[in-house]
Amino acid sequence: MFKNLIFLIIVLLLGCALPKKEVYEIGQIKTPNGEILLWLYNETPNHKESFIQLANAGYWDSLTFNRVIPDFVAQGGCPDTPDGFNDPAYLLEPEFNDSLLHDYGALGAGRDNNPGKLSARCQFYIVQNKEGVHRLDGNYTIFGKVIKGMEVVDQIVAVSRDSTDRPHVPITLDVNIIELTKDEVMALAPNLQIKLE
Repeated sequence: MFKNLIFLIIVLLLGCALPKKEVYEIGQIKTPNGEILLWLYNETPNHKESFIQLANAGYWDSLTFNRVIPDFVAQGGCPDTPDGFNDPAYLLEPEFNDSLLHDYGALGAGRDNNPGKLSARCQFYIVQNKEGVHRLDGNYTIFGKVIKGMEVVDQIVAVSRDSTDRPHVPITLDVNIIELTKDEVMALAPNLQIKLE
């Protein structure tokens, strides 16, 4: 009995001493066209936390990419309304950062034309223009980047759509948060110019 207790204590101590693999929270969007994985920037903590919260709550899972425009963006989440986004529970102060630009694959927060440039946290977009959409820099918050699946985004913006740029056949969203190790992130995006803390 005593030997078993000593053995159990040693196993527990060794288990605690082993280094734990650091993991990162990654956005995952499953669509009928394939999977998109998103790095979420630490430089925009409120937008990152909001995205994680809504994804974990399944907020977007009954919604679609409601606005798709070739050489511009694929936008998902709550649709634009005539009144804009006036629910304070779904508005965020902007988190502009001069180093986070509207490059190809950038993940941004949608908004209406409110004077404070408040983000509608229920809506996001992915920049699909290969040259970027830099006229939006400093006006809309960029809070992440696609690390896998830009070919999926390219397919999404190419679908048939109506006069409001809504796809004729809905492109459904299943948005989740998954955990990847540093090695897994770097295998997907070896040129990712970010600091993995």
